[in-house]
Amino acid sequence: MSKGITDNSLKYHLTNAKNHGVTKIEMVEIITHIAFYVGWPNAWAVFPMVREVYQDEKITKEQMFGLGKPNDAYAKYFVGQSYLNPVNKEGIFIANVTFEPGCRNNWHIHKASKGGGQILLCTDGEGWYQEEGKDARKLMPGDVVYIAPNIKHWHGATKDSWFSHLSIEVPGENISNEWLGKVSDEEYEKL
Repeated sequence: MSKGITDNSLKYHLTNAKNHGVTKIEMVEIITHIAFYVGWPNAWAVFPMVREVYQDEKITKEQMFGLGKPNDAYAKYFVGQSYLNPVNKEGIFIANVTFEPGCRNNWHIHKASKGGGQILLCTDGEGWYQEEGKDARKLMPGDVVYIAPNIKHWHGATKDSWFSHLSIEVPGENISNEWLGKVSDEEYEKL
């Protein structure tokens, strides 16, 4: 999927697939499967076009990587309801995290003495990411966020949309999470 393939002909084929009953979830599954053959950067370049073609389909609890179970173990670190679905536990831990509208996690830091950090691959809905001292960044499907170790930050859904991302824990030495205070309603409402 070179740069040339993300043109009008691909948009035509995506639209045709949608018109013949291929759902957004199925399309994302197809592209994800293809990514293992053509590489993630090439496949990831297609997601903005999928978002455009399927823009009228809003996220629901039924999603590509599964809603998972209520994130009760970490509920005290979230405002609102989140769900956790581990996708891969061997090698590098990857989990699908889903936020109901208005849900966000507390400020936190992924600590590491070497390596570490986190990568977010946004898959559904609309969300926010913010590092301390910086403006919040709106997140959409296809966006990728690299969170360096030892950076204070938070992420979650917008007020009006569900939001899901794959959370990839970057391996490192002496890694731990430090959970901090909540993102206040006042801060959140300003976004």
